[in-house]
Amino acid sequence: MPQSNEKIVALDTAITTGGPATNAAVTFGYFGHEVTLLTVIGNHPIGELITVELEGYSLKVIDLNPWQTHEPPISSIVVTQSTGERAAISLNAVKSPANPLFLPPNIINDIDIILIDGHQLVISEEIIRQIPNRKIPVVLDGGSWKPGLESILSQIDYAICSSHFFPPDCQDIESVFRYLQDCGVSHIAITHGEKAIQYWSNGERGEVEVPVIEAVDTLGAGDIFHGAFCHYILLEEFAVALTQAMKVASHSCKYFGPRKWMEKHPFSSWDNSK
Repeated sequence: MPQSNEKIVALDTAITTGGPATNAAVTFGYFGHEVTLLTVIGNHPIGELITVELEGYSLKVIDLNPWQTHEPPISSIVVTQSTGERAAISLNAVKSPANPLFLPPNIINDIDIILIDGHQLVISEEIIRQIPNRKIPVVLDGGSWKPGLESILSQIDYAICSSHFFPPDCQDIESVFRYLQDCGVSHIAITHGEKAIQYWSNGERGEVEVPVIEAVDTLGAGDIFHGAFCHYILLEEFAVALTQAMKVASHSCKYFGPRKWMEKHPFSSWDNSK
């Protein structure tokens, strides 16, 4: 990492549309599904770059604040070649609030699964409000705790959390498990990077081992894991879905950037079912 007043030369660079929801959506689409991404792009020149890239992945994108004129949030990421570890300086969605007025009516019609990442919580609350009488599985990408999440946890079926996800008054993994169980979440998994995933599913505890690989770039691995999980949970039980999703996410770390693994590993070689 550069020191104060130091300039270093990079070995490679990539400009990619990202964020947890977008990376997961692209991954889910890679497995042959139709995908609707709810996000904020706005009316800034950078938004054109975002739109063009996402069109290449055949996503249906709904812009929830199309008249926003300031630039979308931009993250700067440095990846260390020797370890594949990434360091990120990011701006979240605080300056790009979604407007519920742009949420289409009956958005959940013909939807098989919903992934929520905790950003744009007003939109998440509105979507969940529409599904009390329809059994649509809801997955939470719990990268970190975000104020207000407690309002929707009772409607979450699968909480896939990182080891940095700490709800109020939780200091360790066991307290996180208890908190989510008390909220009514039936299936919980906590990831620990290269360490085993710990999970709780309808009263049963278990672990899923993470494949040992030579990592080139870990950027977006968690997002890819969530997108792959949404695919596999439609086909398999919880522990199997976690295992398969982790294989996909680990494989993605062998390549620079969050997309190249798709080019090197065709969909058909992972799974022949959609």
